[in-house]
Amino acid sequence: MNLKLILKMKYIGAFIAMGIVMSALTSCDDETTTIGSSLITDKSEIVIDSTFTVLGRSVENKVVQSRTITQLIGRFNAKEYGSLSSEIVTQFMPSISLDTTGVAVSDIDSMKLVMFFNAGAFTGDSLVPMGLQVYPLTKQLPSPIYSNFDPTGYYDSNNMWESEIYTGNALSNDSLNNLYYRTISVDLPVDFARSFYKEYRTNPNTFATPQAFAQFFPGLYIRNSFGNGRVTNISETRINVFYRRHATIETDSSTRDTVYNLVRTYMAVTPEVVTNNILNLSVADAITSRVAAGEAILCAPAGLDVEMEFPVKDIIDAYKRQSGQLSVINTLTMSIPAEAIENSYGIEPPTNILVVLKKDKDEFFAKNKITDSKTSFLATYSSSTNSYSLTNMRQYLLDMLAKDELTADDYTFIITPVDVTTESSSDSYYQSGQTYVTSIAPYVSGPSMVTLKLSEAKIKLTFSKQYANF
Repeated sequence: MNLKLILKMKYIGAFIAMGIVMSALTSCDDETTTIGSSLITDKSEIVIDSTFTVLGRSVENKVVQSRTITQLIGRFNAKEYGSLSSEIVTQFMPSISLDTTGVAVSDIDSMKLVMFFNAGAFTGDSLVPMGLQVYPLTKQLPSPIYSNFDPTGYYDSNNMWESEIYTGNALSNDSLNNLYYRTISVDLPVDFARSFYKEYRTNPNTFATPQAFAQFFPGLYIRNSFGNGRVTNISETRINVFYRRHATIETDSSTRDTVYNLVRTYMAVTPEVVTNNILNLSVADAITSRVAAGEAILCAPAGLDVEMEFPVKDIIDAYKRQSGQLSVINTLTMSIPAEAIENSYGIEPPTNILVVLKKDKDEFFAKNKITDSKTSFLATYSSSTNSYSLTNMRQYLLDMLAKDELTADDYTFIITPVDVTTESSSDSYYQSGQTYVTSIAPYVSGPSMVTLKLSEAKIKLTFSKQYANF
């Protein structure tokens, strides 16, 4: 028998066998039109699990690293919060180009340190008089620099440039009351202004970089001199120079003398230079008693953080127990109820908190990182729900699932208040914009506190699974 005949017989036999099977299937159910559907049925299911418990406690956060140009000045006491004081050491960024046309050093009339703050950007009594003193630094500030910095040895206590009394309001000045900002203005030595001018004319390279300028002028120490009852949030700091220049104006019919009064900003505090708030917060006994009783309380700046044990092991066990062979994690979210602490000074919960693995906290701020939704998360306080929400923890869970073994470093987090800077971009086609976080810094904006109700936190795991019925 040749090969072609053998193959032909095998083909006919297979066809006959298939026909017998098809007949058998048809005889079982004359109404069935989809082959095999009575044997296998795919089924999908979405599983939501929120049966997890969070543990946490307050821990000291006495030192924060300077990562913002926000400056605090003043002293403040509140029995529900504690006692806070803040002083300032700062370098300045010089103007790289000064208009010296038609101006002589003798035209320099005065120099002022001007500190801007938004109307209402303070905690405490707006009317209480506060005092500050300004000293020139005598050597370079260290970098990095921290909130427990001791200025001793960095200035000469016998060389105070100026002192000033200030309040938090416009002192019934109608023209100033209509402005959205207020200023603290301090006269500085005119001799320094003139030396600055001469340096620019003779050695412009001094103004080329912040580092070169700091060698010429290391900066200022601004300390509290007296008063207790207000801390002010300074959003912008400049040093302005004022000119008073005489000129002769000639016209066809007459000649007259004119005096020009001009002002120029010679230097300012910017993100490129070293600036630091010297913070000292003594947390109130009322707060420490509540912490001792087990409450998880945030108190800032440089006061109390919260250490949290995230139940990732329980979440993984629940997922493995309930998932099938074909499963996909959809979301992992957490909502933390927050309770404002009653007080007489309007101290509110921090607007933003950072939730970061404890082992990574110092590096996060030192390297000026942004949250990655893997080891660090940003949450904003909602006054409508009185809570902070972390809405995207999925990648963190996937990374933990991929590990052979979990340790405390994988699930111990620090919750700390932060100051957040954002930028917006617009889409020219859709005429809509997006907001991006550009920096996250330790919180130094002013007094803030809140109780985190970790025992009531809601963690929600959502996953899809698919299986077959035979």
